[in-house]
Amino acid sequence: MSSDVGYDPLSDPEERRVLYAAIDSFRQYRHTAHYNITHLRRRSFYTLPSSHMSLLASPPFSLPAAFDVVDRAIDASADIADLIVSIALVSFGVDQDDDWKGKAMPGDMDKARSTIRQLYRDWSLEAEPERHACYDPILFALAAQFSHIPPQERHRVQVLVPGAGLGRLVFEICKAGWTVEGNEISYHQLLASNFVLNKTPSAFAYPLYPWALSFSNHRTRADQFRQVMIPDVHPATELARVSVERGDRMHSSERMSMSSGDFCVIYQEAEYANSFDAITTCFFIDTAPNLIAYIETVLNCLKQGGYWINLGPLLWHFENAPHPGAKEDHGPDVSGSSSPRLDDTTHQSGSTRCEEYERNIGIGKAGSFELADDEVIALLRHFGFEIVQHVIDGLATGYVQDPESMLQNVYRPSFWIARKLKKS
Repeated sequence: MSSDVGYDPLSDPEERRVLYAAIDSFRQYRHTAHYNITHLRRRSFYTLPSSHMSLLASPPFSLPAAFDVVDRAIDASADIADLIVSIALVSFGVDQDDDWKGKAMPGDMDKARSTIRQLYRDWSLEAEPERHACYDPILFALAAQFSHIPPQERHRVQVLVPGAGLGRLVFEICKAGWTVEGNEISYHQLLASNFVLNKTPSAFAYPLYPWALSFSNHRTRADQFRQVMIPDVHPATELARVSVERGDRMHSSERMSMSSGDFCVIYQEAEYANSFDAITTCFFIDTAPNLIAYIETVLNCLKQGGYWINLGPLLWHFENAPHPGAKEDHGPDVSGSSSPRLDDTTHQSGSTRCEEYERNIGIGKAGSFELADDEVIALLRHFGFEIVQHVIDGLATGYVQDPESMLQNVYRPSFWIARKLKKS
């Protein structure tokens, strides 16, 4: 299976800058997290009145001991970040001595932290209910719309996943037998998905503490320090096992790929015209400043009679941006707060992020608007889609949600299947 970027970003100065910033943000993860999460808390703790400090240092509170546990949790996550860096340097042919160090900005650091935490959602056993809520309707819809295809012949159906993120939906679609191509613009997501999909040695290889960096809304201190192991499956082993059991006519390594770049640029190209039998989007369409640009791109690359299967909310990512090119910073702060913010418990999904706009000419064009769900459906019909199914009630899911938290952010996403009738 391939999740390589498919072109050399080092040849373009702007692409190189963005790639270097992403790699460097993972390199700095350990130092930055220790400083912001525990160092500053210790400094505040030791400025308390001595009687208060003594009380809180003793059981059952033992805050200094809790800080030590958080430090160990940070190191576990930083070990993953360091692996992502070492793999990225080799994959892109970047020398250790190159000028990539020191390139990360605060927003890059936020995204590195958020990406590491999102490994919980896509690649831990404990987040399986969250994945089932989001991915199962899409997988069931693919099976239903192409039920005439024998399971062993599903490789004949070409599926595109824009906003592939950390690659779990791409993996699940490939596991179901379809030929799938993921697309992602964020180097943070691409580097981390490459690590999981191609470089992990086994299932349950790495410990992760997804809630340790946040000190809010925990019922017990033990809840804060819960450990998960990632990945919950070894991707290559699992794909091979299922492929043999099903009797696939094409090996999974030939049915799964990943592209890097702007969805609205790449898939508007003539070479992609009428290429895909299905396009699946999950927590993606609200990343568009101009949804019409997404629809036009889908019209170009989806075959006539093909299906666009979508699940997600409408948390329009640019609602508060003064203009589409603005460098919005709604990302989570380095404290690891579980408060709802873009890129964390509110979703970071799909191939558009505010900070990537300047390096693309498609999704970053001027103009933006927001629609209600019924207006999205009306827009699809205007552009020649038949609405095969539309479900707005009954679905509920979190997004990197701690199930034990005192704060529960729940989405009620829209789910629809649209069939392309109009020739593009």
